Amino acid sequence: MELHEHLFRREAGRIVATLTRIFGVEHLALAEDVVQDAFCRALEVWPFRGVPENPSAWLMATAKHRALDVLRRERTARTFAPELGRLLESDEQLFTEDAIKDDQLRMMFSCCHPRLSEAAQVALMLHILCGFSVDEVAGAFVSTHAGVEKRLTRAKQVLAESGRLFEIADAVDFATRLPAVHRALYLLFNEGYHGASPESAVRAELCREALRLTALLVEYPLASTPATYALAALMCLHAARLPARLDAAGQFRVLVDQDRSRWDPNLMAEGQRLLERSATGPQLTEYHVEAAIAAVHGSAPRVQDTDWAQIVSLYDTLLEIRPSPVVALNRAIAVAQRDGPERGLEEIAAIADRGRLADYPFYHAALGELELRQGRGESARGHFRAAVGLARNAMERQFLEQRVEACQDGGRR
Repeated sequence: MELHEHLFRREAGRIVATLTRIFGVEHLALAEDVVQDAFCRALEVWPFRGVPENPSAWLMATAKHRALDVLRRERTARTFAPELGRLLESDEQLFTEDAIKDDQLRMMFSCCHPRLSEAAQVALMLHILCGFSVDEVAGAFVSTHAGVEKRLTRAKQVLAESGRLFEIADAVDFATRLPAVHRALYLLFNEGYHGASPESAVRAELCREALRLTALLVEYPLASTPATYALAALMCLHAARLPARLDAAGQFRVLVDQDRSRWDPNLMAEGQRLLERSATGPQLTEYHVEAAIAAVHGSAPRVQDTDWAQIVSLYDTLLEIRPSPVVALNRAIAVAQRDGPERGLEEIAAIADRGRLADYPFYHAALGELELRQGRGESARGHFRAAVGLARNAMERQFLEQRVEACQDGGRR
């Protein structure tokens, strides 16, 4: 099952993008349907025949032939489907790796249509290219299933009515749409690193997919901007810590509890290299600042060696660029590390729109940790119990229940 899910994350968007380029954007729904059919067929056949030597090619071929079958049966397609079928069967240039990469880039930017809001653009990318279900998109946006379904339906209609896919050689339009592409990839990575999934607190396959798609941007000249390098750096620096986010027993571990010897040194080095590449030009984005924060953490061999003053300063900058209650909460935690728990609690109390954090379990957990460090065990226990009630998956719940228990023995982890 894990293999099939990973393949779906990796291949669904690739195949949809290629089939949409071949059949036309007006047949986007058909492309999505036949890709789903291909994966259902794989689940039926592979357990008995074994996984094919090249599963990606098998899925592409199965989806392609299914699409042709559907088109041949459609009355409006009878005149062109046989000719299209001969083209697909003979022209292997349609399915080269370079062509597929371009298809994915084209689809990313097609999803960022100017008639769509940024939220709709991002939702469409997550759904079509990244294999997110409606519920997963709703989780990423903290929205409802019905709300996201309506947004996706409207966005697909706009895309289908556009009449063509985006031309990636259009430099001006490319630059206009690039920020929404960045945002979608950022959300994809974040959903894997520490998202709201009921399945698990850490979903490494989503992080890998975000890294792969971001690498496509880095390789493409028009997309290899400082912001793209900064986003890639941020992902690498966080992905380097993935092996330590779960301990040997599979239990969730926050940053201060992680075994830093398990951090991936190659990804750390790649993240530092990309961060240096991003430091060109006058633009300073949220990705630059978040990557810099991750780099400070990555350079500290122990949590007590962390330059918390620098991290607080970086969070100050991040709040100016993209203010949010979550960023303010993270800054308050850094202040507590620098100046003590009481100052951290004061900073949390001063967060604007603090009510928006009420359903976020790690807001209550932060209050619990700081109260516990102040020796107020009963108050801390109340905050941790509130966090347990808001846990989004079993991993978070188990971690938070351990913190409730820690209130009885003086806070020992």
